[in-house]
Amino acid sequence: MSYGADRVPALLRRPAVAPLAVLAAGVVGALYLYGTDPHEPGHWLPRCPFRLVTGLLCPACGGTRMVYDLMHGRPTAAWHDNRALLLAAPFALALLGRWAYEGLRGRRWRPSLSGRAQGAILLAAVVWTVLRNVV
Repeated sequence: MSYGADRVPALLRRPAVAPLAVLAAGVVGALYLYGTDPHEPGHWLPRCPFRLVTGLLCPACGGTRMVYDLMHGRPTAAWHDNRALLLAAPFALALLGRWAYEGLRGRRWRPSLSGRAQGAILLAAVVWTVLRNVV
């Protein structure tokens, strides 16, 4: 059975639904994270599948601890958790903000990156992964 666009409720087709759902999920996750210290064992936070399989740190490892430390006013600890993510976070938040803004104005927005920009991001992630596992 195929579900075409005509079967999706009109409310779910609005451009603002997806970015607002992502924002709501982020807020719920942040509320849980605020009261759960990822530096301590015994929480329900997911583990990194890359690290479980390889034993190595992925480019995003430490991101949960970084967000926790930022929410608790410890930017130096956040810097030590994951420098690359800390530097990239404002750009990601700006993209989410723009996506929500455009959606609320009734427009669909999909940022595009050139092949060169995509390659640069991939290269930076690989270099960061190697550096954090070697040093």
